[in-house]
Amino acid sequence: MQIHFAGEDALIVYLGEEASPDVSDRVQAAAAAIEAALGTALVDLVPSYASVLVIYNMLEIDHLAARQRIHAALDALETGSTREGALVKLPVFYDPEVGPDLEALADKAGLTVDEVIKIHLGTEYRVYAIGFAPGFAYLGQVDERIAAPRLTTPRQSVPRGAVAIADRQTAVYPAPSPGGWNLIGRCPQRMFDPAASPTMPVNVGDRVQFEAIDRQAFLELGGAL
Repeated sequence: MQIHFAGEDALIVYLGEEASPDVSDRVQAAAAAIEAALGTALVDLVPSYASVLVIYNMLEIDHLAARQRIHAALDALETGSTREGALVKLPVFYDPEVGPDLEALADKAGLTVDEVIKIHLGTEYRVYAIGFAPGFAYLGQVDERIAAPRLTTPRQSVPRGAVAIADRQTAVYPAPSPGGWNLIGRCPQRMFDPAASPTMPVNVGDRVQFEAIDRQAFLELGGAL
């Protein structure tokens, strides 16, 4: 564990050097411990792949005291105190109609489209971080057989619900936006809804399992073509 200065009212706690399920578990345990330790002095907590950004209220606590509380909280963590994230199942309509890169990805991988879909479905993904846009969850690790680099030229607009792969990560676009990931399908589930509670179906540390649906089911669940 390392704690570094991240601004006049922020510290960042590093709990590992690379993303892995074990490091993700430590991040979740650390986030919970820090939240309890800082109490009302905590303004925001942002867990990521291998770190936790801590923003505190300078009117309640100074830099030194915040660092001391974080150290004490993490030193007190018991082995095995990590929690297993929730399992969230997300439906996906896999088809070139909504996945314009699906066939090209399959060709480059030396696989059939059905094989790519089966491999993508066959992995339980960890939510390592949420960023880029509200509800954009970075999921890993994608099977090496279907890992694909980002597009050389990003699209100016990717539709909401697009399911995509970039390197060994996969994600569901929560809203229309530019993007350079490889699109292989579309999910009708809203990944961010400011009017809902909770606003997102997943949190950092959760697990995601994709489930294939057909075109009709996609439309019935609210998907748009």
